[in-house]
Amino acid sequence: MAAPKRSFSKRSSRLAGLGRRLAAGVGALGLMAAMPAAVQAQSQTKSSAQPPAKPQLEGAVQRAARSGQLVLSGFADVPPLMMVSPQGQPSGYGILVAERIAAELSQAVGRPVSVRFAPISDPASLVNSITSGKADLACGLPFSWAVDMQVDFSLPIGLSGVRLLAPTGRFDGSPAALAGRRIGVVRQSLGETELRGMQSKATPVAFDSLKAAVAAMQAGTVEGVIGDTIVLAGLVRQQGLPGLELSPALPYEAYAVSCVLAENDSAFRNVVNLAIARLLQGYLDGQPDTVTAVNRWLGPASALGLPESAIRASFEAVLLGVETIRPVLEGQAASTGR
Repeated sequence: MAAPKRSFSKRSSRLAGLGRRLAAGVGALGLMAAMPAAVQAQSQTKSSAQPPAKPQLEGAVQRAARSGQLVLSGFADVPPLMMVSPQGQPSGYGILVAERIAAELSQAVGRPVSVRFAPISDPASLVNSITSGKADLACGLPFSWAVDMQVDFSLPIGLSGVRLLAPTGRFDGSPAALAGRRIGVVRQSLGETELRGMQSKATPVAFDSLKAAVAAMQAGTVEGVIGDTIVLAGLVRQQGLPGLELSPALPYEAYAVSCVLAENDSAFRNVVNLAIARLLQGYLDGQPDTVTAVNRWLGPASALGLPESAIRASFEAVLLGVETIRPVLEGQAASTGR
């Protein structure tokens, strides 16, 4: 049965409570900004006067029509965004997003399109994989003006935030408490930038990854680690580390997380944004398959364990700037635009 139509008045009435729920949601919902750190750093080293990337002769829609594939770039071990099983099978929230985009592409090109995951080990090569046409898409990046000079950003797929991981009770979450303390960060990351900006008296200790920074904290080399909420929480769960907490309740910095694609490929960008909007809207409308799929990676029964209210708040915030997608009722023909 078709999901109920969401009226303008119903949508407007949600705004009053959205701010409060969104604040709580962002505190818990740190979606996947694991890849962007080195990507952003690499982009910032390039001159802003650099000529724009040349338009690709073949867009992603045309490639999908020819090959039947959508190529997704990214890391293979950043749960819940992307993981690869010992058998080589990719999964995660980023894969779910890519599969929904592939399904939208299938409708656009009139043939089945499947996702092919092309893992990378060097984050600095991520943007190049998109601009060179080796990959069509990468998901899990916060917006950056430097990166936006080379690729285009999609509609956000969720929200994220930077917080501090440390032994329980060691810090109160305030910037003042970081003065004179050795804090682990990923080299040239958003976490490092945030730490330097909010507490100049702290001592940033740079590592190549949050995993390495957390290991150093466990060894006593640093007193805490600042980075993306979800990646830190994922490492704690993955390694079974006791006695640690994330603070403050609200992130030092919150941001939207998106997918990136080649610049000036508007046909593909339209498909990507529509697929993302359908996914988020489907969750808000309570579509069973979509709710189950998203909750598998983010929801109450997942390893992350987010309440549905937090997920809904973030998705509602993302969709405030776009038209609500209304279902086509049974017996009602969809508009063809003709």
